[in-house]
Amino acid sequence: MMRLTLVLVLALGTEAAAQGVLVERLSWDEARPLLTAEAVVLVAVGAQSKEHGRHLPLNNDWLMAEYLKGRVVAAVPVVAYPTINYHFYPAFRPFPGSTTLEQNTARDMVADVIRSVALHGPRKFYVLNTGVSTIAPLKATQALLRLEGIEMRFTDILAVAGDVEKRLSKQQEGTHADETETSAMLYIAPDVVRMPRAVRDYRRLRDQWPHVGGSGEHAATGVYGDPTLATREKGEAIVEAMVKGILQEVEALRRASPPAP
Repeated sequence: MMRLTLVLVLALGTEAAAQGVLVERLSWDEARPLLTAEAVVLVAVGAQSKEHGRHLPLNNDWLMAEYLKGRVVAAVPVVAYPTINYHFYPAFRPFPGSTTLEQNTARDMVADVIRSVALHGPRKFYVLNTGVSTIAPLKATQALLRLEGIEMRFTDILAVAGDVEKRLSKQQEGTHADETETSAMLYIAPDVVRMPRAVRDYRRLRDQWPHVGGSGEHAATGVYGDPTLATREKGEAIVEAMVKGILQEVEALRRASPPAP
């Protein structure tokens, strides 16, 4: 579906290539020498059950996170952990199929995952984040971990390819299941996009809540923006800019010194 080949490097020590490792495919003794203080550990966050209009699937963010994680793993020597598929998505709670954690739960869950890995040596973590409401709890996680001498940075998905998105976007406004996100999915996983079901809606999601489950002109769509303007060509430019920006952030983290506890 995603037209992606993940490269797994099982060679350890001096024979390791530039690609990263999916730690879930290793045994614990193969993982141990990779979990050093110098390692950059990647943890993706992408909702696997969150509404994305009627033209995109509930696992949209998870598919995006898996794709972007695969691109990073194929390019740089990170140690990648399984994608976290639940987090803080309060605006979507009224839409059937959607899930959310409370903000403090989301903050603490990511912190606990990172602490459990840091126990074995790593001090640098990159959270490949595909959400927007996730940013506030991730900032709180970051602050907690810095007190413990752990450096955690994360993707701002609206900013990492912001210049390209602004140049290509024709919609009046939008941030969800919109022109940008739908274009990205037409590039990443076109088989899951149902463009005939795409509709324009400039209402904020919270303004759609009273109409969830309704019918007629004012029924909720789950869209904020205009996905009817989406194209694969726009998606390619946006996604490639995202990948470039994320790789730059990972490299900056690799060069950084972890905070003193």
